[in-house]
Amino acid sequence: MTSAALVLTMAVLFAWGAFAARLERADLTAPMAFVGVGVLLASLVDFGGQAETAAVAALTEATLTWVLFSDAARVGLRELRSDAGIYGRLLGLALPVTVVVGALCAWWLLGAPGFWVALFVGSALAPTDAALGAVVISHPAVPARIRRIINVESGLNDGFVTPIVVLALAGAAATEHGTGGPGTMLAAALQLAGGALIGIAVGGGGGWLLRTTERRGWAGENLAGPAVLALALLAYAGSVAAHGNGFVAAFVAGLAFGRVAGRGGPREVFYVEQTAGLVSMLVWMLFGAIGVPVLAGQLSWQIVLYAVLSLTVIRMAPVALSLIGTRLGPRTVAFIGWFGPRGLASVVFALLAVEELGDEAAPAVAVIVATVLLSVVAHGVTAGPLAARYGSRETAPEAPGGHIAPAARLRSAAAAPPDPVPSVPDPIPAAAERSRPDGASGERGTP
Repeated sequence: MTSAALVLTMAVLFAWGAFAARLERADLTAPMAFVGVGVLLASLVDFGGQAETAAVAALTEATLTWVLFSDAARVGLRELRSDAGIYGRLLGLALPVTVVVGALCAWWLLGAPGFWVALFVGSALAPTDAALGAVVISHPAVPARIRRIINVESGLNDGFVTPIVVLALAGAAATEHGTGGPGTMLAAALQLAGGALIGIAVGGGGGWLLRTTERRGWAGENLAGPAVLALALLAYAGSVAAHGNGFVAAFVAGLAFGRVAGRGGPREVFYVEQTAGLVSMLVWMLFGAIGVPVLAGQLSWQIVLYAVLSLTVIRMAPVALSLIGTRLGPRTVAFIGWFGPRGLASVVFALLAVEELGDEAAPAVAVIVATVLLSVVAHGVTAGPLAARYGSRETAPEAPGGHIAPAARLRSAAAAPPDPVPSVPDPIPAAAERSRPDGASGERGTP
């Protein structure tokens, strides 16, 4: 990157931090802004010749590692129990159906070369990213329960779908190289199991150690956050070194850390989220600079149609079916179904496909890029207006025994909205109501 491009990037990063709240009120999200900056940079800098694939891969993989870890660490068992049936339906029913329907559409509409590539496309585009609809997570008019449901789902589904993506890539690579067989799939399954075990050991051990040192006054307050940041990378790198799956390890490590760390955990997890938010802005910029120009040479009506279907029917129909019998109204079901934007996880999965399959991954990568790009615009533009319209009509309780405050009552908390899934009191008020780490005004709202 040239000095001019670096200056522009840092200036935009600072400007976003200074004016984020005002820009978001104008329905401009951080992914929209930084994808646009990336497209602009691509016209000024020859990224195709200068961007090192290994460096881009390291950046995106580190970002997804921190996202998976922090999302999982924010999950509170008490809050999960309050809507366990809803989460079970969304993650245990709607998510697998979305993967299957997405794979079938990829095979039929895109002519995906083989079962494994179709499965990869379906699974890579199944996880959601609340960062692209950050306004929904922080909008005071949207009932807290609905914000929490959208938030928890987006925080967990990327971790749940990662094993499917890994198996699909292993199957596609084995088919391409003529080495397919039970041994290949068994090796992939062992990688997943190994990653999970390493994640439990690293996350649980790190959480216990942090809790013990903080109780005895041994922990350095200024360095505890960076220590947990390193712990997430340790889980990933340790798993890769042991031939396990690093992303599964990071996700499971976050679950174990959040369960064991105790009251000190949220403060350090917030630091991880903030760091991931900063780095993710650079990932979105690279997506605009590298991914969008690649799409220009691959774009077809089939890809555009698949992108539209992925954000509507392929996502919304399984969600609607899974929520039958939950006593959520049709408007609420449609709202939850629509706000399933595709983001960072899908981008990283596309990069993994390039690493595993090379040029054979080009069609799959093109449809992922198109879908994410459409989601960046569509969900970013509609988040504010639809949240306000939905919230103004949904003021009644959403389920028996769980009264949801009316929009007018929630509006009074707009300046400092509560954390949607406060597993323990958060010592840093700014950590509340954040969406996926896109750098959007420090908001995240992850569980």
